[in-house]
Amino acid sequence: MINKNINANYHFTKTAVSNQNMLSYSLIYAFQNSFPCIKRNCTTTKEIENIVMSFKLSNPFGYDEFAAKILKLYSFFISSPLNYTCNRSLFTGLFPSRLKYTNIRPLCKNGNKNYVSNYSPISILTTFSKICENVKLSRLLKHLTS
Repeated sequence: MINKNINANYHFTKTAVSNQNMLSYSLIYAFQNSFPCIKRNCTTTKEIENIVMSFKLSNPFGYDEFAAKILKLYSFFISSPLNYTCNRSLFTGLFPSRLKYTNIRPLCKNGNKNYVSNYSPISILTTFSKICENVKLSRLLKHLTS
């Protein structure tokens, strides 16, 4: 009885190892060409200004209470520090922790507003984090299309 269990366990581990080898073997030959690295081009103040100008005025603002209208009015003055922040984020791979905070508000999908099940949570980001995310999105889209 004991010998059967040992043989069964040996057979199981042997097939698991051979399946693992087959998986790694097939992955090596499936991806023979290496993937190109993402080109991390620096942002410019003009690119930051264009992103700010593309925001809708009706967009809600996050916990920082910076409305898109204020950013549009003063984009010339704010674009240089935002450019520095976005470039640092691109080249270090770190996103500023203060820009990770968000306001979560309930939004009624449909039906009776008295039922909690009819609501879905919506996270409202700060406008500065939206700018950094748009920069990263444009870089990622350029990489995927090329």
